[in-house]
Amino acid sequence: MPGDGATFVYVGNAESQDISVLQLEPEGALTPITAVPVPGSVKPGLSLPLAVSPAKAFLYAAVRGVPYSVVTFGIDPASGILTYIGSGQLPNSVAYIATDQTGCFLLSASYDGDTVSVSPIAPSGIVGPAQQIVPTRPKAHCIVIDDSNHYALHTSLGGDVIYQERFDAGSGKLSPNDPPTVSVAANAGPRHLTFAPSGQFVYLLGELDGAIRVFPYIAAIGTLEAELQAISALPKGFSGQPWAADIHLTPNGRFLYASERTSSTLAGFRVNTRDGKLTSIGSYPTAWQPRGFNIDPTGRYLLAVGQLSNNMIAYSIDEASGRLTALGTYPVGKNPNWVEIVALP
Repeated sequence: MPGDGATFVYVGNAESQDISVLQLEPEGALTPITAVPVPGSVKPGLSLPLAVSPAKAFLYAAVRGVPYSVVTFGIDPASGILTYIGSGQLPNSVAYIATDQTGCFLLSASYDGDTVSVSPIAPSGIVGPAQQIVPTRPKAHCIVIDDSNHYALHTSLGGDVIYQERFDAGSGKLSPNDPPTVSVAANAGPRHLTFAPSGQFVYLLGELDGAIRVFPYIAAIGTLEAELQAISALPKGFSGQPWAADIHLTPNGRFLYASERTSSTLAGFRVNTRDGKLTSIGSYPTAWQPRGFNIDPTGRYLLAVGQLSNNMIAYSIDEASGRLTALGTYPVGKNPNWVEIVALP
């Protein structure tokens, strides 16, 4: 049974419409615990996005089928087991969900609906109807809140822009920052982005060109400065259409990784924490069509799932070089595409 300080892994499996629950052992092995069904109807071929509340009390799953909904599960602090609490409405099929820093609001990005939205979260964890729906350029794909909880960034994959928003933490309302958007290279396909732990830089992954772009971030006003660097996440000798998917930093900010689905690889980078720039570590073969992966809170392990392999590969991260070493492969559900890792006290 899990002991104090146990770490649990949750994998969103769209085709089997469930969440795999595993325990991450201290040496990097994974112990399967259970699979929890997700109520609702997931449209074939789409993802099952997940998000965890800041207090680690709830896990949210966005169901991308009519009626569009977000399902709330309670996380048992002792066992990591999920318990269904209830479902709330979403205005569209959403590709990405996240909470604000207080856990009082759920933010979502709709690829199909070309919108982002804000929904209140009740103390029970149930998500209420959207209180704000903001139209965007085509294919909204990600929305994140900065550490101050005063500013948000979101992407339009089809519009090649990053939106900059002010966020009122009291009302949960988004409003355009100045400037309201930052453009990136044409046909880059801005997909996912992440903040450096220092809050000084933002890293953006382009789905369509397979590049990572580095932007200085002015935390006091919530805006990006001019692009500092663009570096490829494609493996050497790559041919074909880039199809990049996910991006994550280690908690100490020293290493960054991105997944690329066409080549089924993970690209690794060393981060210069002073100027934010990236240096390639290399590319690593991974599970077939890696849409999602994540890094554990210690920064020692990376867990990647393959949509077409229906398994997860666990890697150790070398603390000096950032190089990945495969530790084991574990079966999960069908079409796994999202990974959340939660360390419980």
